Amino acid sequence: MTPRTLLSLAGREPKLPVWSDSALVLIDYQNEYLAGPLQLVEAAKAIAAAERVLWAARVKGARIIHVLHKGGAGGLFDRAAWGGQPIDSLKPEAGEAVVGKTAPSSFFETDLAERLGGAGTSVVFMGFMTHMCVSTTVRAALDYGYVSTVVADACATRDLPRPDGGIIAAAVLHEAELAGLSDRFAGIFRAADFAGGADQR
Repeated sequence: MTPRTLLSLAGREPKLPVWSDSALVLIDYQNEYLAGPLQLVEAAKAIAAAERVLWAARVKGARIIHVLHKGGAGGLFDRAAWGGQPIDSLKPEAGEAVVGKTAPSSFFETDLAERLGGAGTSVVFMGFMTHMCVSTTVRAALDYGYVSTVVADACATRDLPRPDGGIIAAAVLHEAELAGLSDRFAGIFRAADFAGGADQR
């Protein structure tokens, strides 16, 4: 039997969202992921895809919210240091909201939900890392009743050690996490779909 997602079994095939009715949430596009112990695999490709989507969202007038992780002084994601700063090409512009977080979920002890609005809101998520803050946030979004979409190629992650030894490659981890999200939590699309796809008013 051909596998189907829970969404498909429920007759809820994901659709490409319309920018004028959606919010774009960028998660943790910060320099910490470009070098050092948290350097991501193929981060540059994900950033390029994110740039395309952010440009399209701005042109179409979508609400845009940047989520940035806040670490301790002198540690990872120290907002006063280079690592904690947003990646240059994805920096917030005037009028775009910025939410600071201290946990994997962008909703935990933040005002993100208040900024997004009530159940039924269409939200497009993209960011770093696929298996961590992106996944945790998208899964939490279901509890708020949001209609979530993830831009697959605008996300990235890193190799992880297996609990029993060996390494799980970033590409495998990335695809597995997206498959898990597509089962129940979100529609999965690519940057090209948003740059020139269906009814992006």
